[in-house]
Amino acid sequence: MKSYRIIISGGGTGGHIFPAISIANVVRERYLDAEILFVGAENRMEMERVPAAGYKIAGLPVSGFDRSRPLKNIQALARLLKSLRLAKKIICEFKPDIAIGVGGYASGPTLQVAASLGIPILIQEQNSYAGVTNKLLAKKAQKICVAYDGMEKFFSSDKIILTGNPVRKDLVSDITGEASGLSEKRAEACRFFSLSPEKKTILVIGGSLGARTINRSVQNHLDGIVASGVQLIWQTGRYYYNDARGSLEKYDDAPVRCFDFIIRMDYAYAAADLVISRAGAGTISELCLLGRPVILVPSPNVAEDHQTKNALALTRKEAAILVTDREAEQVLIPKALEAAGDEALLARLSEHIRTLALPDSAERIVDEIVKIMEEK
Repeated sequence: MKSYRIIISGGGTGGHIFPAISIANVVRERYLDAEILFVGAENRMEMERVPAAGYKIAGLPVSGFDRSRPLKNIQALARLLKSLRLAKKIICEFKPDIAIGVGGYASGPTLQVAASLGIPILIQEQNSYAGVTNKLLAKKAQKICVAYDGMEKFFSSDKIILTGNPVRKDLVSDITGEASGLSEKRAEACRFFSLSPEKKTILVIGGSLGARTINRSVQNHLDGIVASGVQLIWQTGRYYYNDARGSLEKYDDAPVRCFDFIIRMDYAYAAADLVISRAGAGTISELCLLGRPVILVPSPNVAEDHQTKNALALTRKEAAILVTDREAEQVLIPKALEAAGDEALLARLSEHIRTLALPDSAERIVDEIVKIMEEK
């Protein structure tokens, strides 16, 4: 049997990295001798997380373009040209059978070069609104794996495969297909966070780097949170952790557990009656699989405002509550505290979001990867 050689490119945030690693893990489970090389952007999160997961990674100096400061784009263009040259060197030396793009700065030059050298490419589009890079690359892709219906408005329908977004293995292992999948773990999770299983718990997550608006919303309403009796698990992101800890100093006995990054997200989801989150594609996929009621606060600082479109795809089906970033500091926490006390609302949100789940996404994507490699 041929030993497959696969490049996986992308990253920048956990929302791109975790699916990429999930895909690699499934490949490795099926083909022990497969050679897998990640290509990421220098000084981005993937340069640490990918090696920690046991995979090799090469870095490109690529960065994003800044639409508000055009002069800075001269540097960005120079980095892109250098990245294209370096990507060609990496690909020629590694000789992959396929290149897979999961989104993020590095996937553009990597897949562009791969396609120009006649190497098959597969795109994993995580959002409900396709980004510019993926729309450009789609013409050269053999297949495009998507997580939402209606993506024909961006891509050729004969290339689209509805697979969903891969999620972290430690979360998947807790899903039994029954509504009780995580509830059985709630008591254990509450012990882990030193919380009471008898009280309502809200999980606040702003992504791996943090979300300033969500953090400020919590800080502005700590009095109300403490008075409500609701417990909080609060992931601030590394940029906002020290400020968040400072705001908690006068609340010595408050049931608020504050972290820069939550390692045991399976426990965090198991303990949560309600989640407050940005509307990144990866997080939404996790919430759908786990059936967690959620208030989504889309980030306004993303390309094509795709997080708002992700959130609307859920709210149109009554599977989530949407609070805009602009109004969040005033209304987010009051609305969350009200929702946490409404059992009927929580049950309805949980029921509806669960219907949107697409399990075994990484396996489905790898099925498509293998088909392309075998055809080649």
